[in-house]
Amino acid sequence: MTEGSPVSLILLFSIPMLIGNLFQQVYNLVDSVIVGKYVNADALAAIGATGSVTFLFFAICNGIGSGGGIITSQYFGKKDDEAVKSCIVNTGYIMLVFPIIVGFVAYELTIPILKLLDTPVEILNDAADYMKIMCVGLVFVSLYNYISSMLRALGDSKTPLFFLIFSCLLNTGLDFLFVVGFNMSVRGAGIATIISQFVSGVGCILYAMKTNSYFKFTKENMKFNEHITISILRLGIPLSLQFSLIAISCMALQKVVNSFGKTTVAAFSATSRIEQIIHQPYQTLGAALSTFTGQNYGANMKDRVKEGYKKSLMIMVIFSIIMLPIMQLFSENIVRIFVDEEPVIVMGAKALRITSYFYVMLGTIYTVRGVLNGLGDSIFALINGIVEVIGRFTVPIMLVAIPAIGLWGIWWSVGIVWSLAGITALMRYFSFRNKVLK
Repeated sequence: MTEGSPVSLILLFSIPMLIGNLFQQVYNLVDSVIVGKYVNADALAAIGATGSVTFLFFAICNGIGSGGGIITSQYFGKKDDEAVKSCIVNTGYIMLVFPIIVGFVAYELTIPILKLLDTPVEILNDAADYMKIMCVGLVFVSLYNYISSMLRALGDSKTPLFFLIFSCLLNTGLDFLFVVGFNMSVRGAGIATIISQFVSGVGCILYAMKTNSYFKFTKENMKFNEHITISILRLGIPLSLQFSLIAISCMALQKVVNSFGKTTVAAFSATSRIEQIIHQPYQTLGAALSTFTGQNYGANMKDRVKEGYKKSLMIMVIFSIIMLPIMQLFSENIVRIFVDEEPVIVMGAKALRITSYFYVMLGTIYTVRGVLNGLGDSIFALINGIVEVIGRFTVPIMLVAIPAIGLWGIWWSVGIVWSLAGITALMRYFSFRNKVLK
């Protein structure tokens, strides 16, 4: 990524990642659609009620993987092959230990956390079943995210995609088998997801070890490297904190949602799944920009870093403008994919129209985060997480308390928090740019 047009490189690198991320979201979408259509809206709400909680535990692990990927991309830009291999190995050690510890703690705390969030009693047992299964499978989810992060740091965004597509198809088949065929409801959806993630992760890592020279390790490469491990943790821990703080803020919002009853929970679950899809182009662009920035910054090509950032912002704004009328006109049809209950459809459609006004600010968060992560700015991750926590703990409560707004304050608060985080990100970029990109 240190040669050629930044726009072409970023877009070409982004496309396989985007397809992969979309297929990654299909895991959750398939679970939600099949459970919502073939069981009922309560089952959909049960899966949705666990979303912010499971995101918290995934975030703790995946932040480390992201940090390892950024450090790897910087060494790759410097053409230090031995350091690249050491990064891959030492990130792997960390990513094996963290998910086991976090998964055990999460499993034990499942019921207390769901009760703390005021999860409606009608869906509590199903929500607990689904969350416990996801906690057991945390190590498998982290395995795939780890290996894909390493490959993308080396400029390979296609290999993870191929395995993810296969795994996604497997997940769909298993969902129908367990949920519809065996009548296992949300438990079947959880088991299907975990099996599919395991196949995806193992297949991807075996293929990488066979075909990619950076995954052919000597005994020296396999040694624990304290310096590299500290570098990974120094960047990965703030990223984990950022993701965790965002997840905690989502839990605070979920508590507000739960207070309005299961219909609102079901509508919020459906709109959250849809917004996860909307996040993917932004997230992919940010991840591609992070790799682009890391490699060019490692090669001391600072002007290319700034050019890539500006062009990425332009791409993000164009996409946001395109998505606005789509959501305004077709939101009801989109929600209907997930559920048949008319009250849920009407509520979800209006909610999507509200949040679509703020897509530009959502895209700003990911774009700025991408370049700052690539530059190794670990402080921003923490700042961004704190802003989202403060916003989600305060804005929803204030808005829903206004009679004229009521429960719609849930979705207005989502857009307002995106805006606060986006503005904070821009301020941090201009400050950090003046220090490292002169």
